Amino acid sequence: MTLPARSAGFADLALREFVDRLASADPTPGGGAASAVAASLGGALVAMVAGLSQDRPRYAGHAALHEWGKAEGRRLADDLLRLADEDAAAYGVLAAAMKLPKDTDPQKADRRAAMRAAARAATDAPLNAVIAARDVVRAAEELAGRSNVNAASDLNVAALLGLAAARGAAENVLVNLPFLGDEAYAAEARARVEQLLAETERLSQEVHRVVESGEGRTPRLPGTQPA
Repeated sequence: MTLPARSAGFADLALREFVDRLASADPTPGGGAASAVAASLGGALVAMVAGLSQDRPRYAGHAALHEWGKAEGRRLADDLLRLADEDAAAYGVLAAAMKLPKDTDPQKADRRAAMRAAARAATDAPLNAVIAARDVVRAAEELAGRSNVNAASDLNVAALLGLAAARGAAENVLVNLPFLGDEAYAAEARARVEQLLAETERLSQEVHRVVESGEGRTPRLPGTQPA
């Protein structure tokens, strides 16, 4: 099977094309891009639920939240598709650095420096994906109990996709830390990932609780949830 040229971003591919690339022996796209795309789908579901809740008298008290949720979900979906491209590109640079010659001491030094520089980008891209995936789950939690009850299960799916994506992207952060050559930054990144995953897990559990209970919640200004 001949795959499409690699110049296109993942957002420009048909779903089948992306899946075929993911299934190929090429290391990119890999788990990082797949995680970002999964969270992008979660963002799209957030936007969908917000849109399905607009212009309905029953939910009129949450109109501002629905307007925000529709825009926020679409923004996150777009950002995460971009992060999928960034993750794949960053890994490609790191993989190229790993293949540099290491026969002499100068070559070893050049390779080490190239790997450290590439590892920073290969760490930052999935870390940004963890943050964005957390934001998807946060947006789902904002809408839970304040949106169209007939689409409540879709919020649950959005939260689960965001949580799975955050965990997947976190793995790509952690696996690259040994290549950084910067223990202070590695410790900072590790702590940040742990904090983000804990928050994302908490938010996802809250979405599930509210959806399962069917409770309606009081209006809240959009985006005012504590960080």
